Amino acid sequence: MMLQWQFMIDSIPVYAKGLYLTLGISFFGIIFSVLIGFLVALIVFYRVRFLETLAKAYIEISRNTPLLIQLFFLYYGLAGVGLVLSAYACAIIGVAFLGGGYMAESFRLGLCAVPKTQIEAGLSLGLSRLQMVYHIIIPQSLAISMPSIGANAIFLLKETSVVSAIALADVMFVAKDLIGTYYKTTESLLMLVIAYLIVLLPMSALFVGLENYYKKKL
Repeated sequence: MMLQWQFMIDSIPVYAKGLYLTLGISFFGIIFSVLIGFLVALIVFYRVRFLETLAKAYIEISRNTPLLIQLFFLYYGLAGVGLVLSAYACAIIGVAFLGGGYMAESFRLGLCAVPKTQIEAGLSLGLSRLQMVYHIIIPQSLAISMPSIGANAIFLLKETSVVSAIALADVMFVAKDLIGTYYKTTESLLMLVIAYLIVLLPMSALFVGLENYYKKKL
């Protein structure tokens, strides 16, 4: 069967619009997940009283519940108790909540891998805890955890494919809509694969570059 190239060309604007939505959700979701993950990792690493138990519970809950269930809870469950959020906001919160748990584990492993002698050396120089985190712990831990952080970011971007379940016209929604309307399954799925590759390949290269950058700083 010959591919309908004209159909694929004509569908580019629709896929571009869906990809733009996917990128927006992914960008904000990943940024917030990194911030949440780093904060949670610090709480667990420094064993902050009272907060450590909550942080560990959050990691387990976020990592062991599917994003789809989290989205249903945010979009439909909260609406049932009077808290109505837009589908876009629910998608970002869901991705950030899910990713925060994975990012926390990545950061925690990096923090735990920093040699204690480095920390002791910082203390002997009179550095404060904040200065040690910024000048000693973060640079070394990032070099170790960057591959895992990059893998998590790519995972989260791919996970956004389920946001169509709460009526968001992301790139996956576009593909399913075109298949249902025109029955061009092969062409629609091929365009979907191309759309994801356009984003994921440069993203993968970016994290490889960041990994090499932090390794050189060690």
